[in-house]
Amino acid sequence: MTAAHPLDHFLDSLRQSPETPVFNPWEEVDPEHDATEEAPEIRRRQLRQYLRERRETATHLLIGEAVGYQGGHFSGMAMTSERILLGHKQKEGVRPDHVFRHLAPQRTSRPDLKANGFSENTATIVWKALIKNRIDPYAVILWNTFPWHPYRPEQGLLTNRTPTDEEFQFAKPFLRAFLALFRHCRVVALGRHAAARVADLGGEPVELRHPAHGGAPKFRQGLRDLFADTAADRQRSK
Repeated sequence: MTAAHPLDHFLDSLRQSPETPVFNPWEEVDPEHDATEEAPEIRRRQLRQYLRERRETATHLLIGEAVGYQGGHFSGMAMTSERILLGHKQKEGVRPDHVFRHLAPQRTSRPDLKANGFSENTATIVWKALIKNRIDPYAVILWNTFPWHPYRPEQGLLTNRTPTDEEFQFAKPFLRAFLALFRHCRVVALGRHAAARVADLGGEPVELRHPAHGGAPKFRQGLRDLFADTAADRQRSK
C-alpha cells in the first residue's frame, strides 16, 4: 500500500474548520448557491490539482488573509475566481491553464446567479499582475493565513468579514503545516495583517501592499520589484 503524500494529509485536514460563521469550501455544501451537492468534492479536486502541479515548480508563496465569497468559496482556491477558471478572463491575459493543466475546470455556483461565474477583484488583479509581468504562474502558490471563508451571519454566505483573533488561533496549525509543505519557497505576505500572522509563526515574510482598497498600483510595483530582485539574485549566483 502506497503511503499518502503529506500534501494529501494536509488537504484532508482542511475539512476541519472553526465552529463559527465560517464556510468550508471543501467540506460544506452552500445550500442556497451551490449548483450541486458534489460542489465540495469538485472544490477539493481543483485545489488538490492546483497544488500538485506546483509541488516541484513553486518558488514563492503569495499569502493573503482569508477566502472570499467571490473567489475560493466557489473555486476552492485562494485568490482564484470561477470566471478565471471558465476562461472569461482570457481577454485580460489570464487563461484557465495558468491555474492548472491536467484537470477540466468546473464551476460550483448556480449558473443563474452569475452567467460567467463569480469574479473577485483581488483574484483578477493578482493573476493579471503575474501574467503581465511574465512571472511563471507555476512558480507561485496563492494561499491565505485563514484558509476558509468567514462570512457575516446576519447577511448570509455571500458576504466577507475579517476573521477574529480566536479564529486565527484555530488556523495557526494549518498555516504552519502549509508553510512546512513548501519550506523551500520564499514567503510573500499581502498586507500587514497577513505579514503579522506569518511573523507570529516565526517567519520573516516579504510584505507587499494588498491590492484591495486602492492598493493595486503599489501591489503591482512591489510584485515587479520582487521578481526583478529574484532574477538578479539568480544571475549573481551563477
